[in-house]
Amino acid sequence: MNGQRAARGAVGDGPSGGAPLVLLAEMASEVERALLKRWLRDADLRPSAVLPLNGRGLDRSLAEMSPDTVVTAARVAWLPRERGGQRPVRWSDIASLVNPLRPPSSRQARIARREPDRARVVVAEPATVAAMRERWGGTGSFGHFVIRQARLALERAERPLLGYRHKVPRHVVEAIQDSPEFRAEVTALAARLQVPQPEVMERASADLDGLVASMSPVAVDLLSGALRPLHARAWEVQADTAGLERLRVLNRRHALVFLPSHRSYADSLLLADVLAAHDFPRNHVLGGDNLCFWPIGPLAKRAGIVFIRRSFGGDEIYKLALREYLGYLLAKRFNLEWYMEGGRSRTGKLRPPRYGLLTYLAEAVERGRAEDACLVPVSITYDQLSEVSAMAAEQGGAAKKSEGLSWLASYARGQMFRIGTVQVRFAEPLSLREAIEADGDPGDRDAWRLRLQKVAFEVAVRINRVTPATATALVTLALLGVRDRALTLGQVRRVLEPLRAYLAERGLPHSGEALRTEAGVCGVLGALAQQHVVTVYAGGEEPVYAIERGQHLVAAFYRNSAIHHFVDRAVAELVLLSEPVDRWDEAMRLRDQLKFEFFFPDKVSYRGQLSAELERLDPRWETADGRAVLERSPLLMANRVLRSFLDAQLVVAERLGERDAGRPVVEKEFLDECGGVGQQMLLQGRLHGPESLSRELFSSALTLAANLDLIGPGGTELAQRRQVFAARLRDVAARVMTIDEIDAASRREMVGVQP
Repeated sequence: MNGQRAARGAVGDGPSGGAPLVLLAEMASEVERALLKRWLRDADLRPSAVLPLNGRGLDRSLAEMSPDTVVTAARVAWLPRERGGQRPVRWSDIASLVNPLRPPSSRQARIARREPDRARVVVAEPATVAAMRERWGGTGSFGHFVIRQARLALERAERPLLGYRHKVPRHVVEAIQDSPEFRAEVTALAARLQVPQPEVMERASADLDGLVASMSPVAVDLLSGALRPLHARAWEVQADTAGLERLRVLNRRHALVFLPSHRSYADSLLLADVLAAHDFPRNHVLGGDNLCFWPIGPLAKRAGIVFIRRSFGGDEIYKLALREYLGYLLAKRFNLEWYMEGGRSRTGKLRPPRYGLLTYLAEAVERGRAEDACLVPVSITYDQLSEVSAMAAEQGGAAKKSEGLSWLASYARGQMFRIGTVQVRFAEPLSLREAIEADGDPGDRDAWRLRLQKVAFEVAVRINRVTPATATALVTLALLGVRDRALTLGQVRRVLEPLRAYLAERGLPHSGEALRTEAGVCGVLGALAQQHVVTVYAGGEEPVYAIERGQHLVAAFYRNSAIHHFVDRAVAELVLLSEPVDRWDEAMRLRDQLKFEFFFPDKVSYRGQLSAELERLDPRWETADGRAVLERSPLLMANRVLRSFLDAQLVVAERLGERDAGRPVVEKEFLDECGGVGQQMLLQGRLHGPESLSRELFSSALTLAANLDLIGPGGTELAQRRQVFAARLRDVAARVMTIDEIDAASRREMVGVQP
């Protein structure tokens, strides 16, 4: 029988020596009993006792064993048919009403006779009774502990046969409930809340039942098969295989925590497929319970999706259950995945991270529940997305559609045709332990939380570092920079060429090679036109291209996925238009002004990066005439990269400046007001383009105002500071307009057009 040699080796290599050997056999049928009996005979093994793995009285049997008795376990593993070198479970298997991993006894004899490669005996790693008692901890039944450990060991032995993507946890709730650490935490929380300990235990156990993803290999394969049509036709996937090989080595020692960018509902599906194709264990994916709807929700929970309440505020018992569950998964080296942005980006760039789940992981590492967790920043970047239009509508104030069956059907219809390429890239991982222990007193919790925030920001910085500037992003960057003017193909190419050159010179990731030829640029413009993002007018001397009316927020979404590569350049241009004696101070003011939109490094690193950018513009930048430097530059970016964000800040600043300082700011009402007044400012030509009228940009600008203590309510002093803030925004906006005028003059000169 295939696999016997490996099974014999596992027993023979164990710590048995001359000690007695006890075999715990899991046999659910006469066929399995016969297969195990034959295996024992062929392997020439003569255990002193063969006990049923789930038999009663195991506690008594274990009590009678000497401490040096070696215990192992064995069972028959039933495998699906091999297909293309793998053994996935398919819907056709389920349609036959037979689980290929647990076929009924009526089918087992036929499978063992006709397809013997599908019936393999697996044997658990052996251990002595003394070693297991030492690991037990004395809580609960020792017999139940041994059974649980034996089944986990059998799962590990089965994993090489099924593939590591089928690594799944078992008996999680029971294991957590039996742990001394959990019981101590429950007792302490009961005392703090002044609630009876049994009540806290009961509620925590119920919360664990709701959280724990009771993974099964069958559900893992079925969910992947069921949801694959939501992305398989839409994109060609290009994965960072070199990064995956580095992660595979790391995963042998530590749990990996995948932290991807979040732009689409398809993100987790695509990442799961990439990891499964390279035989990584299935991630436990943490997500909001808004996606736990029938029929996907129950299947998803059995395939590793951990549904978490969208809000659990002051529910300390729920927090305890979640913290203990994550600590358990880390301790057992199960990989995790979640989206630190908290939701899909509506603007195309990374959103500010949320720290709650990261805090629970850091506490688990700090308390010794796990040696470490390796955070893996992941960039998932799309050429195009069918769901961007809906997200753009939400930016204009439309209500988000609730997830459900009708929503899923609508989403699926949008994924039925090819819309481009998706690139999945893995940045350099971070050690969570090293980050939280670096240069600090562990007793200083404020400093500890600050270090954790820096970890989250570093994850975002590393995601941005490996995110490629796609051809779509560069084309929309070019078209949005000329407001509502249309460009010929030649003009588009002339705008694109310095962008490509800049990215190549800096060694930044990009797919700009597709834009080297006229056919390549035409292809991207044609794809955008097919999605109604770009309009083409072909009734004149030659076709001209512009952003389709009403599609500026969609175009900005694609543009924004790449603008982080150009932010330093844009800031440097604004710095050059300030007074020479004030340039470094202005650089720091701009960093503070934009810190809720972009991820900047620490001030020392930022100064070094910006200095290098300024030197690219002019080595004598500190004393040079800034306008003259910019007029000589073949590439100007502030007007293309920062204009929409600064315009949104200007709208918020002016509305605050006009507002009675004593009147409270109610966020929803205020954002509605900004949307209405912003539209008026756009019509009057005071804003550059409709992409500034984004609810998310207004919200970020309001966060900036709150950070500057401009929300109030207050008195005369607050009103004065609001006026100073608005004046500051008008000054920066004026400098951006100057850069736009220089850029426009350069474009006119380039094509021989008089102003």
